[in-house]
Amino acid sequence: MDLVNILNLGIKEIRGLLRDPIMMFLVVFSFTVQIYTSATAVIETLNRAPISVVDEDDSPVSNRIIQAFQPPYFTPPVLITQGEMDRRMDEGRDTFALDIPPGFQRDLLAGKVPEIQLNVDATRMAQAFSGSGYVQQIVAAEVNEFLNHYRSSEPPSADLVLRARYNPTLNGGWFQAIMGISDSVTLLALVLAGAALIREREHGTIEHLLVMPVTPLEIMVSKIWSMSLVVLVGTAFSLVVMCEWLLGIPVNGSLALFLLGTALHLFATASLGIFLATVAGSMPQFGILMILVLLPLQVLSGAQTPRESMPQLVQDIMLFAPNTHYVILSQSVLFRGAGLDVIWPQMIWLAGIGAALFSISLHYFRRFLK
Repeated sequence: MDLVNILNLGIKEIRGLLRDPIMMFLVVFSFTVQIYTSATAVIETLNRAPISVVDEDDSPVSNRIIQAFQPPYFTPPVLITQGEMDRRMDEGRDTFALDIPPGFQRDLLAGKVPEIQLNVDATRMAQAFSGSGYVQQIVAAEVNEFLNHYRSSEPPSADLVLRARYNPTLNGGWFQAIMGISDSVTLLALVLAGAALIREREHGTIEHLLVMPVTPLEIMVSKIWSMSLVVLVGTAFSLVVMCEWLLGIPVNGSLALFLLGTALHLFATASLGIFLATVAGSMPQFGILMILVLLPLQVLSGAQTPRESMPQLVQDIMLFAPNTHYVILSQSVLFRGAGLDVIWPQMIWLAGIGAALFSISLHYFRRFLK
């Protein structure tokens, strides 16, 4: 294996990537716009939920309830009539519609237990389930304060103090942005490595390589290191510029240690991308194969849902996927500030899986060149 050949072939791959506007757009978009939108647009917690109120009582207590719904959890309530409630919810203009019946304050002062109707658009799942609890707590707090003439709560006999070491405000955007980077790393490693090989076939340059004094091992290694370098640079840029500087998301652990783990993950995933490219006959076929492989890798890796909630069989199978160990490594380093003494098992797993995938891909790549 000639290192000079590997270096020159890798530079050729980077130049070919720079001349491909579609691939360059995908790289830039994945590490900039996608990360920003993951942190700011995809919010799982209740945020500015639209609410309307039918105030049939028009009393001081009903006004207190209406004024209690404020941003950022709710938009300022809109006062509507009974006839507008169903129409507005059918049009998707309101997620919650609160109906305060006539005589509500009179019944409260008389010691009765009046009822308030809450209509919820359950098709908006992210807001409907958590928002119903918020509405119930707000109404109960305002009613109790009105009846007792002061706001108070009985101190619990045992108090549980919660302290979040990372993300004390529990901002879901922080987690979405960091996990979005790991998803982009996997996606781009598969796409760039596989597309580099298919581009050789479609442009007819694969025959040129076969008559040159280079080996299949040198060709494959050059494609892996060049495309991995592009993704690695994008990962560092996204963490430092997009997350830390632009979004204000802190990184607790060592950036160098995280990039080392990313390099091992890229070695494994890029090898898998070349294997898929040798199986596929064209770019459309490669795209279909990549979807079939990429979706299970990302969904079952633990980035979206905890692995502990999955069936044991799925957990055992996913131990042989590089994503699983990369997600554990990323969360440990970036969220909890873990060091090499904690993540060394994931490093070994990634190196072993990468070596296995590289050997398999090299075998099929040699057959591909014949």
